[in-house]
Amino acid sequence: MTLESDRADIIELFGRYADIADSKNFDELPPLVHTDPFTLDFESVNGMPPLTTPLADYGQALSGAFAAFVATHHVITGHVITIDGDHATAHAHVRAEHWVPDEVAGDGPNRWLVVGRYDNEAVRTERGWRFSKIKLTAGYQENTHLVAAAPR
Repeated sequence: MTLESDRADIIELFGRYADIADSKNFDELPPLVHTDPFTLDFESVNGMPPLTTPLADYGQALSGAFAAFVATHHVITGHVITIDGDHATAHAHVRAEHWVPDEVAGDGPNRWLVVGRYDNEAVRTERGWRFSKIKLTAGYQENTHLVAAAPR
């Protein structure tokens, strides 16, 4: 284990994290990305306070939340990783696009956009690095009305 390989492993977590939603892989990928349990903080996006959740509940909830979108695309860049032994902080920028079905969009826009940053915490486990906390801070959102209009 080197600082470079640890950093690469943590950056790969971001890629796998994006793939959970974008590939709709809600069963196999979460254990490769998260500790069990882990903390989610999306308060800046949806107003819900941070919560700690077991992986089993997370996959099911995420599947339901993303069922409303015909496609999603998450681009995560600008990784800044700080490693201190078996703990790390991981900062990155995100552009997340979520498309709703035409019947939801009607004659209006069909994409909910979230632009912001992640400030995550990771820990080294016996299975490798995993995120123990995901915090998304939205800097900008577009077409938030589509989230409420999309069927679940």
